[in-house]
Amino acid sequence: MKTKPTSQRTPLAQIGIIGGSGLYQMEGFTHLKEIRVTTPFGQPSDSIILGKFQGLRVAFLARHGREHHTLPSGINYRANIHALKALGVTRVFSVSAVGSMKEAIRPGDFVLPDQFIDRTTQRNNTFFDQGIVAHVAFADPICGTLSTVLEKASQGVPVKVHRPGTYLCIEGPQFSSRAESFLYRQWGVDVIGMTNIPEAKLAREAELCYATLALVTDYDCWHETEDAVSVGAILSIMHKNVETAKIVLRHALELAKDLGTCSCHTALEHAVITPLDRMSPILRKRYQVLLQRQLSTTLQSKKRS
Repeated sequence: MKTKPTSQRTPLAQIGIIGGSGLYQMEGFTHLKEIRVTTPFGQPSDSIILGKFQGLRVAFLARHGREHHTLPSGINYRANIHALKALGVTRVFSVSAVGSMKEAIRPGDFVLPDQFIDRTTQRNNTFFDQGIVAHVAFADPICGTLSTVLEKASQGVPVKVHRPGTYLCIEGPQFSSRAESFLYRQWGVDVIGMTNIPEAKLAREAELCYATLALVTDYDCWHETEDAVSVGAILSIMHKNVETAKIVLRHALELAKDLGTCSCHTALEHAVITPLDRMSPILRKRYQVLLQRQLSTTLQSKKRS
């Protein structure tokens, strides 16, 4: 599917949900439609499921694919975020399985991180890699308004929710060594995962509000009285977490319906360094969805001159 700039059509979706390990579909939506979206950055992880929830248009994407066929390092994060942006999405709820790095954050708990530490090494972490340079602010990686929505939506479920928190993202697919786990503990991080970077960075470049619901499945391998993290142990807790996360997300969608504009939506306002009036037609096509507002302003200025 090729998409027109959102100003030329009614957005196909307003809110995006990116499902992590164990969350491959969402129940309770109507008017379901499955589409494939082509982006200048390749194909997203899977088809995107469009649906309606209480009048809100929602797009759901399984980060690893619905059959979990893609490693964390192999996910095309750029295509995933670009596809949601092209559909008209302005806010993204991200769901991720994580390990706990603190005794007080127990398996089965939820964490709403507000900070990230990036330990990845093999991933494309920017859209602006060809003929254009942009430097977005990333001091506060999570949209505070959207994270508050998740916090409020979690109040009615029997799960302990921790906010704020620092999410350390490793490359994977292997879990940490014990020495690494002890080191990360000394850094004071709260949870460890493999997928929210560069997802959060790209969401900021795409001017999308982004917030993470982190589902704690284990204690990594630092805990003296718990077994070292394993897929088997993770799966048993993850299935319980996912069902609760779906309840939280449905509540969050209800709360997100009336949100207004956010500073996240203008993250590129003063971030682009390259003169846009000198961009080639090829580059304009590549960045049309991401720089629609700026390119429109540049075109109007040319016409006036």
